Amino acid sequence: MARVTLPTGIEIEYEEFGTRADPTVLLVSGFTSQLLGWDEGFCRELASRGRHVIRFDNRDVGLSTHLDGQLVNMKAARDAAFFGGDPIDPPYTLSDMAADGLGLVDALECEIVDVVGMSMGGMIVQTMAIDRPERIRSVVSVMSTTGARDVGQPTPEALERLLTAPPSNRDEYIEASVGAEIWSSKRYFDPQRAREKAAASYDRMFYPEGPTRQYAAIMASGDRTEALRSVEVPMLVIHGNDDTLIHPSGGEATAAVVPGAKLLMLDDMGHDIPEPLWPEIAGAIVDFGDSV
Repeated sequence: MARVTLPTGIEIEYEEFGTRADPTVLLVSGFTSQLLGWDEGFCRELASRGRHVIRFDNRDVGLSTHLDGQLVNMKAARDAAFFGGDPIDPPYTLSDMAADGLGLVDALECEIVDVVGMSMGGMIVQTMAIDRPERIRSVVSVMSTTGARDVGQPTPEALERLLTAPPSNRDEYIEASVGAEIWSSKRYFDPQRAREKAAASYDRMFYPEGPTRQYAAIMASGDRTEALRSVEVPMLVIHGNDDTLIHPSGGEATAAVVPGAKLLMLDDMGHDIPEPLWPEIAGAIVDFGDSV
């Protein structure tokens, strides 16, 4: 792994797979997720198909810059976005996070870039297509949504699980990870694998303050629907039919508003990327990049 400092002063921790001579795929992680959210095996699957793969820590998670002390009330952020509460002034927005990712590929002097984001990362790559379309070749938005209030909403149980603060004790944190079953693949969810990933994440960096600011960035960035109507970057939308955290309507709405977007709905996928689906998903990403 390595680190770069962007002109903004934000430091980004990243890891590469494959060779830079191949087209670059930038993998953007989701809410609270370190670069570990993109399994190493999945990254190697993409690299084996002729891609230079970059996974990285978004700001405020993992080993990238933490904006210590800039506290945000997550309930207030949601109330402001959905229920007419007092507006909040977030420390940053999804546009800032999009600039971080593109700043990383600029620093690494990567030319042909396909950006792939899951969940919040999908929102970030959509924002890249809106803000910097000239910098990317294609976009793949995975298990994400437009930000519109009437699509992609979680079930009450999934939302409660998402907004519950994680235990600070390592053993309790690891055991709590099996609660992700509520939004994961019904067929492929593996509680032991969930525990192993949680242990790796906790041991690498436990930083529960960061997600409060990431959540505020999501809420404050609002609805991208109208901006997405003008996107000219080719986009593939992938969503799982089992997803209860971001309802499949979020993916469907994204594909519907982006001109020419393609939609791939997958059975046996929830708000996760199960290992048995890696070949299909990696193949779809590579084939789509090669088609544009």
